Amino acid sequence: MNNIVRIIPRIDVKGPNVVKGLQFDGFRVLGTAEEFSEIYYNEGADELIYSDTVASLYQRNSFLDVIRRIANKIFIPLTVAGGLRSLDDIKQVLRAGADKVAINTAAVKTPELLKQAVKAFGSQCVVSSIEAYRHENGQYEIWVDYGRQPTGIDVFDWIKRVLKLGVGEILVTSINNEGMGNGYDIELISKISSLVSVPVIACGGAGQKKDFVNAVKGGSASAVCAASVFHYYYVTPKKSLWMSFNEPRLRMGEQMDSGNIDFLNFGYGNFKDIMVTPLSISEVKEFMRRQGIPVRLNSSHVFKTLSDQRSERINL
Repeated sequence: MNNIVRIIPRIDVKGPNVVKGLQFDGFRVLGTAEEFSEIYYNEGADELIYSDTVASLYQRNSFLDVIRRIANKIFIPLTVAGGLRSLDDIKQVLRAGADKVAINTAAVKTPELLKQAVKAFGSQCVVSSIEAYRHENGQYEIWVDYGRQPTGIDVFDWIKRVLKLGVGEILVTSINNEGMGNGYDIELISKISSLVSVPVIACGGAGQKKDFVNAVKGGSASAVCAASVFHYYYVTPKKSLWMSFNEPRLRMGEQMDSGNIDFLNFGYGNFKDIMVTPLSISEVKEFMRRQGIPVRLNSSHVFKTLSDQRSERINL
């Protein structure tokens, strides 16, 4: 194993807020995308993935201003997902500062969009986002609209199709495991990895350090994406962090309200405890390194050249 394995926090947003749920449902507000992005950048994330949780449902994308502000401060690759339905939508997101786009719902409706996007912007820019639901009989089905709608499409048939369309990466999220903290779906990741020659990003289910290792060693993932384990570590007030999450602000404003602090202490939905072990990015990377997995221990300034590349995209 020689390639660097990337650690990628996933930031799901609804309006101005970062939200987190279980199996794409029951969202709780945790903070803002800008705050989390700055923390993750400084803490050593290799990339960030932003997903608008309602953009496809409402057929809109209102995240451009946030992307612009984030891209001006953070110089690691940014992938944006949600509500991208046309080449113009993709162009606008890239001009705002994104480095890649991840497409699911629109691609299922119009597969040719992936091919057009690859031709216009390059395969390195286009990620096929897979939301996979596992049925009791073991069959995996593509779901869309942020895990809301089944399609009847077999995941592995769809994988073969998007590869022919030229996508540069596969982001695969297990709907069943998402937010549950019981580990990644290794069977799903492993089978997809065996079918493709492009990088596979595993997402959905990380609950403890060993899960990241299992996704790489057992699933052959090229990158590991997680939300809950990181969100709940950094959202808990800590003197070591320069940002205070205790400031009393409006629920739909800049940060969380006190109710969400109470939720961190007393429960999550119908569950008594948070479903994961909160982890820092550095301790996950160090644990992976000790398990023989090559990781980049400090990523915060590796991608400074992205600033010039993003400036060039203003003229797309």
